[in-house]
Amino acid sequence: MSVALMATCLGDAMFPEAPKATVRLLRRLGVDVDFPSAQTCCGQPMVNTGYLDEAVPVVRTFARAFADHDAVVVPSGSCAGSIRHQHALVARRSGDPGLVRAVEELTPRVYELTEFIVDVLGLTDVGAYFPHTVTYHPTCHSLRMLGVGDRPRLLLEQVRGLTLVDLPAADECCGFGGTFAVKNADTSVAMGGDKARHVRETGAEVLVAGDASCLMHIGGLLSRQRSGVRAMHLAEILASQEPAPALGRTAESRTR
Repeated sequence: MSVALMATCLGDAMFPEAPKATVRLLRRLGVDVDFPSAQTCCGQPMVNTGYLDEAVPVVRTFARAFADHDAVVVPSGSCAGSIRHQHALVARRSGDPGLVRAVEELTPRVYELTEFIVDVLGLTDVGAYFPHTVTYHPTCHSLRMLGVGDRPRLLLEQVRGLTLVDLPAADECCGFGGTFAVKNADTSVAMGGDKARHVRETGAEVLVAGDASCLMHIGGLLSRQRSGVRAMHLAEILASQEPAPALGRTAESRTR
């Protein structure tokens, strides 16, 4: 199977550890991951703000960059949701039958990371080790647009050393919402404040989610509150492994 990574804009520009961890994880699971260098944005910011015509070249670039791969893995429910639900709209808007066909053929091969691991690879135990208390925030797009369901929790529950605690009001939005946070800053901060409070109530050391955008928003609030809670992408935790034991002196060296 030919598998490609769609790193996402935030992963490329601001939070590279998430796509890096995705590659380490998939390679450990026996998947040879390609990174098409022609990839850019998924186009969601343009579509969400009504600039569908401007999104056409972006969708065309995506379709060309990933056309030859059997699966495209995206470590973001938001971007995967945009590709699966918005690209067809943009392609039809373009009036280009070739782009419509390309999107129709490619879209079913696009997977959010946990979908790919659980549904395609058939795994829930990825051999991870993370000895910390964790709470999980199910992001809006992964929860409502993609319907990833309990896949992330199934994976987290199999991580050795990890204690998973429930997040109160977990299904409520964190308030980021892309441009929503810019256009409605006060409401966004209030919603994020509620989410941060719920995270603190769990007593968890780490907040985990599948979208860097939500982690940036909630994590920023938690940092300003000096909560001590670390925000981490799910891929980083699943890629974590128990460190190798330190090598002691050999029997020969001890006799010298």
